[in-house]
Amino acid sequence: MNIMRPRGLGQRYAFVVAGVAFLALLVSAGQRSAPGVLILPLEEGFGWSRDTISLSAAIGIFLYGLVGPFAATLMVSLGIRRVMIGALSLMTLAPALSYFMSEPWQLIVTWGVCSGLGSGCIAIVLGATVVNRWFATNRGLMMGLLTASAATGTLLFLPALAAIAQAFGWQAVVLTAAGACALMIPVVWWLLPESPASVGLLPYGAVQAPEAVAPRPGNMIAATFATLGRAAKTRAFWYLFATFFICGFTTNGLVGTHLIALCGDNGIPEVQAAGLLAAMGLFDLAGTTLSGWLTDRFDPRKLLFVYYGIRGLSLIFLIHSDFDLLSLGLFSVFYGLDWIATVPPTLRLTTDHFGDRDAPVIFGWIAAGHQIGAASAAFFAGYMRTVQGDYMQAFVIAGATGLVAALLSIMLARRPAFA
Repeated sequence: MNIMRPRGLGQRYAFVVAGVAFLALLVSAGQRSAPGVLILPLEEGFGWSRDTISLSAAIGIFLYGLVGPFAATLMVSLGIRRVMIGALSLMTLAPALSYFMSEPWQLIVTWGVCSGLGSGCIAIVLGATVVNRWFATNRGLMMGLLTASAATGTLLFLPALAAIAQAFGWQAVVLTAAGACALMIPVVWWLLPESPASVGLLPYGAVQAPEAVAPRPGNMIAATFATLGRAAKTRAFWYLFATFFICGFTTNGLVGTHLIALCGDNGIPEVQAAGLLAAMGLFDLAGTTLSGWLTDRFDPRKLLFVYYGIRGLSLIFLIHSDFDLLSLGLFSVFYGLDWIATVPPTLRLTTDHFGDRDAPVIFGWIAAGHQIGAASAAFFAGYMRTVQGDYMQAFVIAGATGLVAALLSIMLARRPAFA
């Protein structure tokens, strides 16, 4: 039963729904960025090695991506609002319990497993589901805005969490993350109808009611894997999966998790380094929104070619720079504009190839590739830092993979994969 009913907004209520999704994605992004702030305090407070702490971040990122396609199916079967409230509840409980941890396995359970499962339901697959359900026009722009919430979450949370960690310790950080998620639960309950039809509306820009998307027959897990099985027979799926794997490998897994620690290795204090990530988040807010606008107007394959090329070169530039104000400023601008600008064109290509019905679930699987890449980078970079004493090889390898993704993007065909 929906408590709230839109009054006087008509189709424009879709923007209220998008706003609620934006806030939820923002809070989820903030929680997923918290391990980057916790690395140094936990290392100092417990004496845990950096690769052990990185392992918990890697598990969280991996599950964050793996849950995506199942979350998309659950949103069809159980409803968006129920899935979101359940996920936010888990995201509140997990960091709250970590307040009492004293062993590495407890870090892995709370911030790795539980936080990863919860935040995986409130990720870019949620944005794809909301956009496809509530908007008939301007989908690229709206997906760009929702995707940008990840950057905004970084922008708002990272400097604040770093300052809290420095002033009050890591315990205050985990309680802040839990409290932010708890505050979102009543917002979702009150303001998020299940669909336009459930409140007597049409999707924004539609002139007639869309065909209803019925729950898939049979077991949810079987249905999700069946959709994957169909997609996996196409070249388009594997190109998109590979490029999004590299997207994760070169963003939140590497830079999102290790940039603060990398800056620490180069004598830059934690709060200043978090400020650098926040500046990148600000640029990405503009870049991803612009990317959504461009996706509605230009060939998304060519956009991806440019985005991945710039990203790869930026990472190679950073690790060879002097880490002075000029080099870090240049990196924050070019890399920030490009951080997750890849999402709107990737979703557009997924929808073009697989259709509105299958696109959210298939995009969930492609997004899983993103998080597998991110998890790989989170652990790989921590391991390389432990073994070699620096991050040089990790960043050079990541930069090279960005150039590979640029080539794969331009090789992708435009014709639909599903007839």
